[in-house]
Amino acid sequence: MAGLDDVFGELFSGVDAVMLFAPSGSYYEQITAIDDLEVIVVGTENDVDAETFVELPLEFEDVSERIRFALEGALEKNVIDDGDTLLCATSMFNDDIDTMCRVRANSDQQTGIYGLFAKSRADPEVIKSVLELVIELGQKGQKGKPVGALFVVGDAGKVMNKSRPLSYNPFEKSHVHVGDPIVNVMLKEFSRLDGAFIISDAGKIVSAYRYLEPSAEGVDIPKGLGTRHMAGGAITRDTNAITIVLSESDGLVRAFKGGELIFEVDPEAY
Repeated sequence: MAGLDDVFGELFSGVDAVMLFAPSGSYYEQITAIDDLEVIVVGTENDVDAETFVELPLEFEDVSERIRFALEGALEKNVIDDGDTLLCATSMFNDDIDTMCRVRANSDQQTGIYGLFAKSRADPEVIKSVLELVIELGQKGQKGKPVGALFVVGDAGKVMNKSRPLSYNPFEKSHVHVGDPIVNVMLKEFSRLDGAFIISDAGKIVSAYRYLEPSAEGVDIPKGLGTRHMAGGAITRDTNAITIVLSESDGLVRAFKGGELIFEVDPEAY
């Protein structure tokens, strides 16, 4: 009678490396004791002092998101190569590693999401909340119609100094934060109007209806993108903010950092 090795042997055979997500010290020691096995540790902290480590700026409850983020980070850091086969060991039901899957690294499927979170000034949870809001807005639109939107996240003081109001700021002297479900309904309603939303590093909504006034000189954005994307790219060159932009014309979500386009995704495929 066939044993487990016979049934599941292909899961483990021929892998280029093993990715361990937040392993315990004893688990890490057992895996690294296996000869000729490359081990990559992934987590918010390198608690086991692994030689090869990919940082997760935040926790991902969804396992597929966790693994996708780790693969993009490993490719960006040149820890793995395009086409490598990885055995990913992670947790799904509790804090211990209880789930394994076999994946292949594919640089053609990189969205740039790792660069969006890594080494950004704003709190990663704030970036995640804004990204999810914009993705949802891109999927559903505003009352069924496509809508464009621009969110500037982080370095709010400097961003405010490089912008001017287009209308009354509904968030003036308020203390509401992005991520609050009620507030997000408000943001979706306000997205119909012109101007950018300004979000602080900690997630406080500083302003809506802001006209960004950075110099666009030297900012290189893909052809066909308009003033919203140009302003979104330019403000990140002149500040430590990132911007997340929803295009009304093609429906794609894009993010800029350091004056460059670093992330692009179709909301329907996210």
